[in-house]
Order: sequence, then C-alpha cells, then structure tokens
Amino acid sequence: MDKAFLIQFTGSMAAVAVLVGLAAWARIGRPSPGLDEARARDLLAEDFPDRQIDQLWIAREGRGALARSGACALVLIQVGDGYAARRLSWCQASSAMFRNGQLDIRLGEVAAPRAVLAFDNWPPKDLAA
Repeated sequence: MDKAFLIQFTGSMAAVAVLVGLAAWARIGRPSPGLDEARARDLLAEDFPDRQIDQLWIAREGRGALARSGACALVLIQVGDGYAARRLSWCQASSAMFRNGQLDIRLGEVAAPRAVLAFDNWPPKDLAA
C-alpha cells in the first residue's frame, strides 16, 4: 500500500464517520408539547375548516383529542412529532370500546387503522345528547 492510498482511505473513513454521526444526530426527535384545548382546536381547524366544534375532549396525556361536530367525530392522534386528523361518524366514535382507561376507535384505514385515546371515563359526563 502506498502513502496516497492510505491518505485517501483515511479521509474517506473520516467523511463516512461524520455522515453517520450527522444522520444519527438528525434522527433525535424533539419532544412535542402535549395538546391543550387551544392547540387542538387550531389543528382541527386546519384540517376541517368548514366544521364547527361542539365539544372537545383532550386525552389524558395530551397525545390526542376527540371532538364532536354535529353528527361527525373529529379525531386527532399523535403520529411521530406531529398529529393526524380523521373524521368519522359520531355513532362510531361514541360506541367505541373503552377498556382500561383507553378508548379504542377503529378508523378502518390502512394508514391509520385505529386511534387509542386515554380518557378517565367514557362517555364523559358532559356529553350532550
């Protein structure tokens, strides 16, 4: 092995190490703040601008929300460091299975098959008929 090859090989190894380090650093996600009522309303207004929210319930740990808008339910679920919004019928959301403090709403989509929201009780006492 000659000296030029060793210099080129060492430089390439250093460059690869820097790129691997940069990729590892870039994958470190920043913790997203939990949802509060104002932020949940803003996120729902972005995805459903024509819908008026009648009632809103924030999940216990702030990782999701459920809103009633007439005969529709609007669901916010945390996906990575953002939120995904889905619309379904209120009957489907209100009759979802509630077990061990978690409401399991079947969305029926390949990309988001279900939403699991942690509530203290379901249906809530302030639920308007």
